[in-house]
Amino acid sequence: MQTGHEKTLTGLMAALAGANLIYGAGMTESGVTFDAAQFVLDNELAAMVRHTVAGIAVSDETLAVDDIHAVGPFGDFLSLEATMRHMRSQSQPVLMDRRVREEWQGMGGHDAYARAQAKAREILAEHRPEPLSEDVLVRMRQVVEEADRAVGVR
Repeated sequence: MQTGHEKTLTGLMAALAGANLIYGAGMTESGVTFDAAQFVLDNELAAMVRHTVAGIAVSDETLAVDDIHAVGPFGDFLSLEATMRHMRSQSQPVLMDRRVREEWQGMGGHDAYARAQAKAREILAEHRPEPLSEDVLVRMRQVVEEADRAVGVR
């Protein structure tokens, strides 16, 4: 069973090679089992892959060349406006906690999978998808009936 960033690396390698579909989200045990929490976690991993494949903008602005010259060696870059502006463009995972251990433990010490379980339960309890239009429902029924006739079911 692939877990954690092993799935990220598997998906990333395929995406960097040009694939535009990551198969197996939510699946465990070679696809024998589906896990709603794993699906939520895999959604976040896929977002991280998509963010990476989109590339990194390289310019004087994003490299903060002027700030580097102004601050100089051993200076404070974290308090600069450009640092704050550009850090928001980095990957922003929700389930993977980047806090220091003491703060993480103080907030309950829940790992990414535990947070994914909670999010999956929330989605299952609260999500209300928009109903499909009547035209779509009719066309879906037609597709199924055509497939059934093609294999002799009806």
